[in-house]
Amino acid sequence: MSDQAAINMTAPAAAAPVTAQPAVAVARPRRKGWPADDGYRPRRFTGAILPLALLLLAELGARLDWIPARLLPPPSELAQTLWSLAVRGELLPHIAASLARVAAGFAIGSLLAIGLGLLVGISRRAEAWLEPSFQALRAIPSLAWIPLLLLWLGIDETPKVALIAIGAFFPVYLNLVAGIRDIDHKLIEVGTSSGLGQGELIRHILLPAALPYLFAGLRGGLSLAWMFLVAAELIAATRGVGYLLSDGRESSRPDLVLAAILILAVLGKVSDGLLRAIEHKSLGWRDARQQSSQKKS
Repeated sequence: MSDQAAINMTAPAAAAPVTAQPAVAVARPRRKGWPADDGYRPRRFTGAILPLALLLLAELGARLDWIPARLLPPPSELAQTLWSLAVRGELLPHIAASLARVAAGFAIGSLLAIGLGLLVGISRRAEAWLEPSFQALRAIPSLAWIPLLLLWLGIDETPKVALIAIGAFFPVYLNLVAGIRDIDHKLIEVGTSSGLGQGELIRHILLPAALPYLFAGLRGGLSLAWMFLVAAELIAATRGVGYLLSDGRESSRPDLVLAAILILAVLGKVSDGLLRAIEHKSLGWRDARQQSSQKKS
């Protein structure tokens, strides 16, 4: 078996949890890890039951005057507000502006986090220089960055994207560093003794083994990017879902505020679902590559 095949075969397994095998074989396959498989198989739309039930309860409460409409408008009124925005041609431009800001900020923050996370993960010297500063910066609230970004970058799109990038950076960075530190050091010794350069070592060992951690960080970073979007669109924005939220507050329109919150929830869920699908495909490709290496060996 060649050294390269051994590396490809072994590296992805470093991130897999060690689980005890059952003493007696059973007919139904068991999932590894926690929580244990109790035989429950959810239906496709099981996750939609709870939010739909809450919407129905809110509608019923408003119709029966259990909930003041000025505090919590019924879902039917929210639907009318969204329809009115769509008919006037205002809804899609607001959504498109927010999507563009989140996409740009998330991409910039994630790429910086991956680069610096790899550097800190493989270098104790880089960790000693950078880690204390990153931990201090991570504790700064999002709103505290706004005055500084306005002074440095003005009031156009740049400070908005920069703020979202800051929010996306830290979850990706922290998870990637943790994933690299969790890799068995013997794998790295095998790679270096096989003559792999630093770039090949990262590509064949570090990233495949840390891939689950990386995607966990990317999903967390994407979630924070949507959270930071609202703060970002307080920076002299005239378009965006965060602007709708602020406009509803200033005009005392709870229906507009709740409609904006609903849009943010849907956009966040859809984007997380897309990223999760990419994660499943990437991990499947990694496992297929591992099996191919085992067959060749």
